[in-house]
Amino acid sequence: MDLTSLTIDAARSVVQQRRTSARALAEAHYARIQKEDGQVGAFLTLSKERALKQADRIDRMAAEGKPLPALGGVPVGIKDVMVTRGVRTTAGSKILANYIPPYDCTAVARMEAAGAVVLGKMNCDEFAMGSSNENSAFHPVRNPRDLTRVPGGSSGGAAAAVAADMAVVTLGSDTGGSIRQPASFCGVVGLMPTYGRVSRNGLIAFASSLDHIGPLAKTVKDAAIVLRTIAGRDPMDSTSADLPVPDYVAELAKPVRGLKLGVAKEYFGEGLDNAVGQAVEAAIDKLKRLGCEIVAVSLPHTPYAIPTYYLVATAEASSNLARYDGVRYSYRAPGVKSLAEMYRRSRDEGFGAEVKRRIMLGTYALSAGYYDAYYLKAQRVRTLLVRDFEEAFTKVDAIVTPTSPTAAFRLGEKSNDPLAMYLADVYTVTADLAGIPGISVPCGETKEKLPIGLQILGRHFDEATILRVAHAYEQAA
Repeated sequence: MDLTSLTIDAARSVVQQRRTSARALAEAHYARIQKEDGQVGAFLTLSKERALKQADRIDRMAAEGKPLPALGGVPVGIKDVMVTRGVRTTAGSKILANYIPPYDCTAVARMEAAGAVVLGKMNCDEFAMGSSNENSAFHPVRNPRDLTRVPGGSSGGAAAAVAADMAVVTLGSDTGGSIRQPASFCGVVGLMPTYGRVSRNGLIAFASSLDHIGPLAKTVKDAAIVLRTIAGRDPMDSTSADLPVPDYVAELAKPVRGLKLGVAKEYFGEGLDNAVGQAVEAAIDKLKRLGCEIVAVSLPHTPYAIPTYYLVATAEASSNLARYDGVRYSYRAPGVKSLAEMYRRSRDEGFGAEVKRRIMLGTYALSAGYYDAYYLKAQRVRTLLVRDFEEAFTKVDAIVTPTSPTAAFRLGEKSNDPLAMYLADVYTVTADLAGIPGISVPCGETKEKLPIGLQILGRHFDEATILRVAHAYEQAA
């Protein structure tokens, strides 16, 4: 039995039945990391002591014949933008290179309470800013399917680890597509829940009105199990929704026949790679054969999504990242002569080029005289994007689109062209701006054997429907 190729249920059941131990499962994954990660670069920090302590606790439960919790003994990875008590958390940045948090992110605490074994922290674009995982201050991540290509970003390490069987599932974050786009590039499942469905407490902030935590997994069912575990109200996050959490796994069994799925022409226009378009259209045909009704819808403000996103997100980032000043817990430049010099040099030496670019864009958009012209106008357009989706969802139950206009591009191909990099998120930023849930599920490959993703978007707090559609497609495919 290959212990590194198991799903959540399979991993939990072999530990429950004592066909193997949680410790052996963790050790097998660490051996896999040792073998593969030198090339891939998915992990930044390993938390072996913490993982084996949790594995031993799960093994004691199994030995006593107690039923294991939902993630009992399952090896997982955590994107390095979620704080972990006593385990280095860098956000992929030099400015936090030596930061050891004193508390756990709520989502991480809920994973561990459900029995998950945290193997370590996943590499990511610095402060989750990027679409290729080339912006990490430590080293880029490579796509396990083709080591000359990017895994997507910013949760590139989280997607690559699942694709390379270095973790059963991982937690990522999505601000403009950072779970779904790397899932598409690496050929795994990536789920972004509705804004407010999962607590952001302990997530290092990039853009507070856009940030979401969600799972990357091998199957839709695994994503559903993780969402069921981490979702729900948290008194430590005032934006978390006080709504009941459905049993997402039970919902998967419901039939999809009769569901109306919207197809928006705005997502099938200029810039969409032919192979990607054909794979997504074939997937839509398959859903039609499963009994779904395909309905044409329009999301007319889609062309404004990228400029809107890069005003709102950068403005919020410039505010959120003001706290890294060398005074408290971040990098402090040595040999400074004044407070002003310490601020300036600590930030200049601590932040990478993309983070500086976004701080400058955001500070400009918020500055006196420009606020109304840029940030305020962007928030108004954001409202129009929300209304587009609300109007579409009066006619359909979910909307299907490509996740990304292309398959994974080569390392370095877009790193000197920020605008081309930003356009890699053209199909994903809309859902973040609207706060709706979205999932990417593999739907084929290019002739170079590179994965392609199908994106399914749903109504606010209706993750159950998009999981159901994704699961039905996955089973049929």
